[in-house]
Amino acid sequence: MCGIVGYTGPKEAYPVIIKGLKRLEYRGYDSTGVALQDGALKVYKKKGKVAELEDAIVGKDLHGHTGIGHTRWATHGEPSDANAHPHQSSSGKLAMIHNGIIENYVQLKQELINKGYQFKSETDTEVLLNFIEEIKKNNHCSLEEAVRVALKRVTGAYVILLLDADEPETIIAARKGSPLVIGIGKGEHFLGSDASPMLEYTKEVVYVNDYELAIVKPDELILKNLGNEKITPYVQKLDIELAAIEKGGYEHFMLKEIFEQPHTIYDCLRGRLDTAGGTIIMSGIQQYADQVMKANRIVMIACGTSWHAGLVAEYIFEELCRINVEVEYASEFRYRNPVINPGDVIIAISQSGETADTLVAIENAKAQGAIILGVVNVVGSSIARVSHGGAYTHAGPEIGVASTKAFTAQLAVLTMIALKIAHDKGTIDRDRYMHLLNELSEVPNKVETVLKSKDKIKKLAEKYKDARDFLYLGRGYNFPVALEGALKLKEISYIHAEGYPAAEMKHGPIALVDEHLPVVVVATKDAYHQKVVSNIQEIKARKGKVIAVISEGDTDTAAICDDVLIVPEADEIVAPMLSVVPLQLLAYYIGVAKGFDVDKPRNLAKSVTVE
Repeated sequence: MCGIVGYTGPKEAYPVIIKGLKRLEYRGYDSTGVALQDGALKVYKKKGKVAELEDAIVGKDLHGHTGIGHTRWATHGEPSDANAHPHQSSSGKLAMIHNGIIENYVQLKQELINKGYQFKSETDTEVLLNFIEEIKKNNHCSLEEAVRVALKRVTGAYVILLLDADEPETIIAARKGSPLVIGIGKGEHFLGSDASPMLEYTKEVVYVNDYELAIVKPDELILKNLGNEKITPYVQKLDIELAAIEKGGYEHFMLKEIFEQPHTIYDCLRGRLDTAGGTIIMSGIQQYADQVMKANRIVMIACGTSWHAGLVAEYIFEELCRINVEVEYASEFRYRNPVINPGDVIIAISQSGETADTLVAIENAKAQGAIILGVVNVVGSSIARVSHGGAYTHAGPEIGVASTKAFTAQLAVLTMIALKIAHDKGTIDRDRYMHLLNELSEVPNKVETVLKSKDKIKKLAEKYKDARDFLYLGRGYNFPVALEGALKLKEISYIHAEGYPAAEMKHGPIALVDEHLPVVVVATKDAYHQKVVSNIQEIKARKGKVIAVISEGDTDTAAICDDVLIVPEADEIVAPMLSVVPLQLLAYYIGVAKGFDVDKPRNLAKSVTVE
């Protein structure tokens, strides 16, 4: 949500910033802008896409070796040219971009109005900027000091980047609760919401922590805390190639990421899963394995697609490890007063590792003595750093807003954790354990097989693209898959869809069934299969259209359905990693058939870093 880019160095800043903003378009936004420093500040901003900004400023003076850029997701104030970032202070001497929400901006704004300030926008950002300028003016201090003083008064989350007309090669940056990465080049520095804007220029980065302030110049990076104490930057090497954030010949990032899943699941298992030796090696879990085995309760907290992964994991952990598991929406968990006992284990699941609700929830639980394990994709992310231990999913950058490969990678990691704990705890016998290791190792090849049905699914999408509603049903391990399938369709095609446990259909949703309603039933061979077949027959008796995800060779179920999507047979514990793939493709092709931008669906952002 929102994207920020900064550059200072020998290059012309504008091309670097614009390219960086395009790299961050996946995060979701409604307006964009840049500020360039060339002895004076030049600010250009516009409602709409980056391409529209480029068109609007053709012929303008774009010279400057220091600059900042922003893609805005509207919070305070509607999408408009005036509310777009960067904002300039009342004097015109300062320019700032901001990702986050300043919760006490109304109070600050009234203080400034009383002092004669006037505002050109409806944003909390302009308030913070003028507040900083007021402190700088009254205290006769540097911009760095003014920022430090101002942030001690601020309530909320932020990443801010500021330019000062009087300091032509300097960017002042600070963060709390939103991500900030600084790339280190030769005589130049890059700033971004994530590493994607700087990948082609440098592989060395510094992840800025909460309550840290950065003074960034072409040949110097100074990190300080809000107490003005210097901090030694910890430089990390990026393990991401530029090709990973490019489409690579695919029409959309979403399609590329769906087709990457055989490789991303394999990468997730590689070096951890040893079927020959019968071992699972996860160093980030091993040191806390005893606490997990002794835990009375595991709480999984997540949002969106990651929450669905947690629901699948709940079934897996309870069956294999015999530990009570609860799955919570992070957005609800953080505002309740949940009962957390010392020794409880919290597993935080997040693709970005920056999800604001999840981050606050685990910080609260950690303060109450819980063990925090993170399952995240982005190395160096906030959740990874706050957690005691955990595991990366190694899915690589996920650019499409609708999560696909991150979901299957999360399931792979969570399944390995459950198997490891069950083995160490002795709640699984050797034969079952070895069987599941082999089943898990075969998932990448089986996903490859599912992807070969893309042309059939594309035709199916044409058949059903004009439906107004969909119902998704599943039982057991496949119930969360039904929820995820419905979510994907809503996100990408804007068709109303609901997911339910199949047995709950008779408790209400069956009233919706008629000849116009497509019902997607996840009906792979498992312990619930015959029950699900009975649900299909109930739908057909009411003239519903059934699209079933079935196991290879299941001709009996195929015979009673209108359309089928076939996946290889697999143990029910790993089956969700297969059965979700045709539902991802169905949503993708319906969205494309309806003419929508499936990589950037309306109103959505890739990672929700503010409330």
